Amino acid sequence: MLKAKILFVGPCESGKTVLANFLTESSNITEYSPTQGVRFESCWPALMKDSHGVVIIFNADIPSHLKEIEMWYSCFVQQQFLQDTQCLLIAHHKPGSGSDKGNVSLAPPLNKLKLVHSHLEDDPEEIRMEFIKYLKNIVNSVSESRDREEMSIIT
Repeated sequence: MLKAKILFVGPCESGKTVLANFLTESSNITEYSPTQGVRFESCWPALMKDSHGVVIIFNADIPSHLKEIEMWYSCFVQQQFLQDTQCLLIAHHKPGSGSDKGNVSLAPPLNKLKLVHSHLEDDPEEIRMEFIKYLKNIVNSVSESRDREEMSIIT
């Protein structure tokens, strides 16, 4: 069995747990309740070890999140030498926010990443389909890497 380790990271109150639960079909969408995340940067290297992908989630309605996600990208993608194709950026719109999809302006290098908007109350299947596409790319990458490793052992 092929396993892939994908990290969900981002600022506080961005919707990481809600999206993770939705995408894994762990629970229905519920009221917000803060999750005790790993807030200590000293733990991050252990979490990042052997990760195959990173999903950076931010609340599209909080302007400071746009600046914060630059730090998340730097720490979890660039410093881990992951490719941009291994990163998915999700602009999460909380229920009732009334935000549209066109108002997110990303600075380089974030503007080169795949950006998906999450509207779980309006169009939940769109984010599920985008995540499945991302996951398939990650799995293909992991499989190709494993195949190359096996071939190098054989030859």
